[in-house]
Amino acid sequence: MPKSQEIPNVIVFLDRVLTWASLVCGGATLIFMTVFSVWNVLIMRKAFNAPIVGAEDLLILSLVVIVALSIPLGARTGAHIEIEVLETSMSARFAKWSMIVVKVVCAVLLAVMARQLWHAGLSAERFGETTQQLLISYEPFYYLLSLSMAIYAVVLILDIWQLIRSGKVAALKIDGDML
Repeated sequence: MPKSQEIPNVIVFLDRVLTWASLVCGGATLIFMTVFSVWNVLIMRKAFNAPIVGAEDLLILSLVVIVALSIPLGARTGAHIEIEVLETSMSARFAKWSMIVVKVVCAVLLAVMARQLWHAGLSAERFGETTQQLLISYEPFYYLLSLSMAIYAVVLILDIWQLIRSGKVAALKIDGDML
């Protein structure tokens, strides 16, 4: 790969961290959700007519974990929806700079969202924000979502840097290789 096309080390490192975190943490959460759902619905509810109290709380919080893990990885793989209707009628230079402006605005909004989610986490226990049955505090989940939004903002900043430098973004392939 020519020197101008090389992927910077920070992006390679971020891709590895996001991939492994998603595989290990997301996989473990998905296994938990699958086993727990089957156990609760098929065995406890259908067979014994005694569902596990708070099962819905645990499954909902598990979904929050899955979403928080998938947002930054989806940004790196290009899985998020982009509407490119007008791009074909734009000049290449205008398309590049309009994409940069959109990514800057998005990064700023994500930074604000990350700050607000962190703030919500700080005040969650004080305001009694908990699940309905088990009274599990939402505080750590706000922090996880805040971290997810912050990482997404970093991904956008790295995308902006790549667009300015080379005119295109090298997305992470699902198999771990770069495009």
